[in-house]
Amino acid sequence: MVIYDRTMKDRSIRGPRHFATTHWSLVLATQPDEVGQSQARHALAALCGMYWYPLYAFVRFRGYEPEQAQDLTQAFFTRLVETDGLAGADPERGRFRSYLLGAMKHFLANARHRELTKKRGGEVHFVDLDALEPEARYALAPAPNDDPDAVFDREWAMAILDRALERLQAESEAKGRGPLFAELKGSLTGGEPDRGSVAERLGLSEGAVKVAVHRLRKQFRAVIRAEIAETVADPRDIDEEMRYLVDILRKN
Repeated sequence: MVIYDRTMKDRSIRGPRHFATTHWSLVLATQPDEVGQSQARHALAALCGMYWYPLYAFVRFRGYEPEQAQDLTQAFFTRLVETDGLAGADPERGRFRSYLLGAMKHFLANARHRELTKKRGGEVHFVDLDALEPEARYALAPAPNDDPDAVFDREWAMAILDRALERLQAESEAKGRGPLFAELKGSLTGGEPDRGSVAERLGLSEGAVKVAVHRLRKQFRAVIRAEIAETVADPRDIDEEMRYLVDILRKN
């Protein structure tokens, strides 16, 4: 069973990731038929791909060494998928983020490292560490405070932004606007491009560049909302999660 693979990061790839309902809702509403089970497992795999590193960072900050943290994080997701670990989830809570963090805390409190490490070399395929580079990323992360929950929240917020950027880039390239996106993407993460230079390089007016920045930022917000929508069961929770994400980013 593969918890994470490179296709989960590629927004241009069409397939099981795209469902009529949110991933969280789909997982919670798993149907007994084979098709329903298959769709739910694909949805859960996509969600796990996004949350793998935030939970890894949480485990590392709890004091575990890199190899232990990788074992524990992988074992947590493996057990979640193989044992229908979402069966007891409360749909009213709606937030996959909150449920996963609570489940990981419970898992760490009861896990025996001796049992977890036996999964290495077995039938479970490990996370694609070349794609995630978890320890390299952890080493470069800002020095966190003394709250592991805050570490998880920060990495969750960054994962949402990363996925939104990748998705927006894929959409821009599909529409033939890749060069424009490459020039203006810094405006989405706090930077402000030199509009005169960008206009000259792309053969546009500065006014056109200004309009393009405005449109790109609007699209970015919409994509972030779409990413968050996949992790809540009730659409009414989206705005609250958006506000929470903004608060986290302001603190970091």
